[in-house]
Amino acid sequence: MSHKNKKEVYYSKVMLFGEYSIILGSMGLTIPYAHFNGELRFINKNSYTDLDFAKNSNEQIRLLNDYIIDLKSNGELLIKFNTEKLSKDLSRGLYFESSIPEGYGLGSSGALVASLYAEYAEKKIIARAGMPVDEMLTLKQNFAQIESFYHGTSSGIDPLICYLKHPIVLENAQQISSIGIPRNEIMENDAIFLINSGKPGKTEPLVKLFMNKINEADYLNSIKNTMIPLTNTCITSMLEGKLNHMFDKLKQLSKFQLEHFDEMIPQSIKGIWESGLDSDNFTLKLCGSGGGGFVLGFTRQYDKTKAYFKNLGIEMIPVYREVIS
Repeated sequence: MSHKNKKEVYYSKVMLFGEYSIILGSMGLTIPYAHFNGELRFINKNSYTDLDFAKNSNEQIRLLNDYIIDLKSNGELLIKFNTEKLSKDLSRGLYFESSIPEGYGLGSSGALVASLYAEYAEKKIIARAGMPVDEMLTLKQNFAQIESFYHGTSSGIDPLICYLKHPIVLENAQQISSIGIPRNEIMENDAIFLINSGKPGKTEPLVKLFMNKINEADYLNSIKNTMIPLTNTCITSMLEGKLNHMFDKLKQLSKFQLEHFDEMIPQSIKGIWESGLDSDNFTLKLCGSGGGGFVLGFTRQYDKTKAYFKNLGIEMIPVYREVIS
């Protein structure tokens, strides 16, 4: 990678629906989010950045490269990856310049994995419109193996959405596709937004907690019989433009998460979560694994909701809102 070449920028992602439940076969809907992004760069005298951040990023990529080298030496690596070239670039100061906050549910590791695949994978699958399902599933599997370095386990969805830069719907384990979100029913006061809980979360321990909890028959049944159907209906309703139905099911999903995902909901947000359900002005749900980071919100009363959060001194960050001409 030349120092002078313009680097590809990779966006963060927002999983609208499917966190945790996709582990048990629910649908998932994820969109790219350009507000936060990252790109590979080199530390050099002409760059203006946080030097400590850059050095730490360089070290983290070095550890990931060691992990990939181990997979390769054990004959387990699913892709052809030029670890020698990456090692040389790391010695020259390669790092990931990123505005994607770590531990906030926006795919910081996914964007990094996508950027490294694009630059160092050999015989890579090129991201493009109309990709066959088998190629997307292969990418997802390949990304999952590499990103598991960070979380212990990975679905591969985060790096995939960061790499494709287009909304994707995961219908089941063998069916994934790029989609568009219908706009015909979206009104001026409809919005999807983020709220900052004030601290980062950690994915791996929360995923382990969830995996332990589903060993309990009652908890597993509640996920399968309530959460998964609600998640799937929210996705299909949104993609069909049936927003009234989607918001109705979303409120039920929010109530379910409040009751069954207590450890994943940041303490600083619980009162606000309940207020949204009581007022009907907005609805909150998990953004990623939770525990901290951002919380995802939906509203059909944007102005009222914005005023509510402004009064609390909390920034409301829009993710998706129709532009009314």
